[in-house]
Parts: sequence; C-alpha cells; structure tokens
Amino acid sequence: MKNSVSNDPLRPQTDPPASGSKGNSGEGFVDFVAQLGFRDRLLRLLRSYFHTRGFLEVQPPCLSRDCVIDAYLDPIAVSASELGLPELADHEDDGQRDPENSRHTSDPTAAEDRPHPSGTSPAPSSSRYFLQTSAESAMKRLLARGAPSIFSISPVFRRGESGKRHNVEFTMLEWYEVDGDAESAITLLGDLAASVFETDSYETISYQDAFADVLGLDPIESPVRELMRLVSGIDASLAISIGEDRDSLLDVLLSHYVETQLGRSTPTILTRYPITQAALARPCEDDERFAHRFELFYHGVELANGYDELRDWRELVRRYEQNNEIRRRRGDRPYPVETTLVAAMRDGLPRCSGVAVGVDRLLMLQTGAKSIDDVIPLPITIA
Repeated sequence: MKNSVSNDPLRPQTDPPASGSKGNSGEGFVDFVAQLGFRDRLLRLLRSYFHTRGFLEVQPPCLSRDCVIDAYLDPIAVSASELGLPELADHEDDGQRDPENSRHTSDPTAAEDRPHPSGTSPAPSSSRYFLQTSAESAMKRLLARGAPSIFSISPVFRRGESGKRHNVEFTMLEWYEVDGDAESAITLLGDLAASVFETDSYETISYQDAFADVLGLDPIESPVRELMRLVSGIDASLAISIGEDRDSLLDVLLSHYVETQLGRSTPTILTRYPITQAALARPCEDDERFAHRFELFYHGVELANGYDELRDWRELVRRYEQNNEIRRRRGDRPYPVETTLVAAMRDGLPRCSGVAVGVDRLLMLQTGAKSIDDVIPLPITIA
C-alpha cells in the first residue's frame, strides 16, 4: 500500500556526499568534515520533526540496574565497584545466581532493593549495571510516571556487534506516543522516512503478504519442512542446526530473500509480524496469529522497529521467561525477569505506541556510505 506525504519544510536542501568522496585527508577517505555536517543536519531534522508534533525530548540513562531481556541481544555489564558504588551483599539481583533457579516470576530481589512504585528504588541498587541496548525501559518508566509523548536520541550499546552495519555503540532515535496505536506510529515513521530520504511517499506491506509475494508461501501455515528445504538451499548446515524452529527459519528467509526486495525505491514498512515474534507488541485484534509489530526498510536495509505497545506486565514476564529459555538453549546467560520495567507496568503504562530507529543507518543510506564506520566519527575500532 502506497502512502503519499506532503512537501515537508524539514527536508534537507542540499545533496549528501557520495560514498568514498575525497576530502583533504587523501585518496580513498570519506570527507570527514562533510560527514560531520550531514550528521548534524540529520539530528536537527529529527529533533524538529518531533518538536513540531508536540513531543518532549528526554535523556534516558545509558546505565541501569537491569535491562530489557531479548533472546538475541547481549547487554554489556559494568560492576558497581567499577562505578565506585557500594555492592549489595546479596547478589541475587545481579543475574549471577544459578540459571536453573531463576525460572520463576516471583520477585527475587532483597526487600530493600525491590523497585518502588513507578520503577524507582533507593541506592545502593545493584551489584552491577548494564549499558542499555535501547532506551525502552527508561522511557516507559517515564510514561508510567505521567510523561506525555516523548522522544530521545541517545547512545545505546550491544555486546559483540561489529561489522559494516554494526558498531558496539551506536545512536538510536526512540519515541513513544501516548494514546498512539500501530496506525499512528506507522504514519509517523513513514512520514519521517519520506522526509529523511526525500521521497514523496512510503509503502506498507504485511509480513504474510511479503512472503507470499517473494517466496510464494504462507509463513504461518506452510509446513516447517518446506521452510527447512528453502533454508537448506541457502546453507544446509545452518538448516540442520536450526532444525524445526519455525521463527528461526523464517528469520533466515526474511533476511536472505524478503528484506532485499523491500524499499527498493520507496521506504517500506513491514507490518503484522507473527505473534511468536511479537517482542513487546500487542496481538492484532482481528487475528491473534499476528502482532502489531512493524519494521522500516529502505534499499533492503532494516532501519526501525516499532510496536503498538504491550501493557500487560504478566504477559511481559511470560515473554521474558520465553526469551530466557531461548538464551539457555543457545548457551547464553539468562537475566532476572523482575525488572524496573515490570514494576513500572504494574503501576500502569498508558496506551502508547513506540518506535526505535538506528540513526547511523539512516545516515549511511542518506549519504551513500558503504560502512557504518564512515558515518560514526569515532567508531569502536578507533574510539
């Protein structure tokens, strides 16, 4: 489905430098000063976009006592002693207890360290802290305390992520619209993408329709054996290692076949993911096989992930436990499910939609850069 956007005064008025353009640094170097200028321009565009729509900018902490539990993302831990803070004598809250004894939903923390209403608690709060993989937990805690629609542009961190499109530390735009839903969030995201990339429209397509168009199959109803056969055609050993895990097989097919066809000329938002890949999104009312989760793609690159946000703290705990079980099977460390976000959601998270956008990837596509190192002034390789 194609959606047109009106002329936006926030659109950049000059052309970005081509990838590999040469400045005064010598042959083969990206024009460093020009890239700094284009980053500055993009950040100003993003801030103007949300300020003109009534959002408040907030500054979530980079360090927190707990983290959003994702099956495949690893946070970076920092001990309280490294921060010059006193450590708790009871280490149950730092995720170091026996993983086999952490499969419960009751509050495992000591009484003095249990989250207070709205997700606050006294110091000392933990034996270790985490560099945040996103601002989600902190921003939802602010919403639970009464914040209006908010956005942030902040550094986030993910262990082991390094490559042409990955850096351990990167910049994330994240926003939450109070009383927003999937429809309003998709409109905000689509209009923003059109402004950034100077297109007249954006498109939406459902996860189910995208698989049907590209591969001629239904990702929900097709037999797992058929998915395994297709993945075997990409990498036989990978298909064997995945086995009959439908979602993992679909992830491979999505990244190898479907994503490459998305947003080839116009920013495209992939909507209605399977409920088994809902993350923190609500189920779709018309078909609970799907969730109000969506992602933005342009030129085959994933740029954003959004939800009509889940508000049921019990369901959040259940999904955290599922993610921990996946982590155990992969040999990764599980984390305590009783987090400050769970506490905030118990207090009451307002109806809202939320979206996270990788700013550095936006800049890569906007400037034609081939590597994220070309748009981050001091990437981890030289930081």
